[in-house]
Amino acid sequence: MASASLQFFAFILALFGVFGDIAATLLPHWKVNADVGSNIITAITQMQGLWMDCTWYSTGMFSCTLKYSILSLPVYIQAARTTMVLSCILSAFGICITTVGMKCTRLGGDTDSKNNACFAGGICFILAGIFGLVPTCWYTREIISNFLNQTIPESSKHEPGGAVYTGFISAGFLLIAGVIFCSSCFKRQQGAWIYPPKQHHFPSTEQDSNAGYSLKDYV
Repeated sequence: MASASLQFFAFILALFGVFGDIAATLLPHWKVNADVGSNIITAITQMQGLWMDCTWYSTGMFSCTLKYSILSLPVYIQAARTTMVLSCILSAFGICITTVGMKCTRLGGDTDSKNNACFAGGICFILAGIFGLVPTCWYTREIISNFLNQTIPESSKHEPGGAVYTGFISAGFLLIAGVIFCSSCFKRQQGAWIYPPKQHHFPSTEQDSNAGYSLKDYV
């Protein structure tokens, strides 16, 4: 019962991780630059993401521009696009697989098949967490290095946006969920290896027949 509850808790964490992963991939809040200037009425907030760049004016206007050219983008943005999409795909596969393998569901067949499905789903979550953690760390490093660079003007410097923090948290949720699913299946298999089932030896019918009284003594 405890293992089933732990798997359900890991499944909830994985759901939050999947939704956060998708939101971080689509949102344009990876870089944020607030240029107030001399007049706060004409303040401009620039946001850059993996797929589009958006500008918000204090007057209420909001405009976005899609990044159509892939080759013109920096390497870390191209890598972030690829790894975040892979993270979303792997986490979605993990949700489907663990739904079949969880103990609280009636899918997946026997116990061994459900344990294998849970282990495979946990591996998908771990890989999805790694693929989501790498681009966020790399992207944050580029933002910090550009911010500390004295040759770059202040108007071109950015700070990490909400999508970066969402990516960090989602990757952590996916990693925790994957470790819980894998460890729950591993403990069960390890217990089966340490304490193998006892084999009961029953006497054969031939021994039972030979164990009877000999009738030659009564002749």
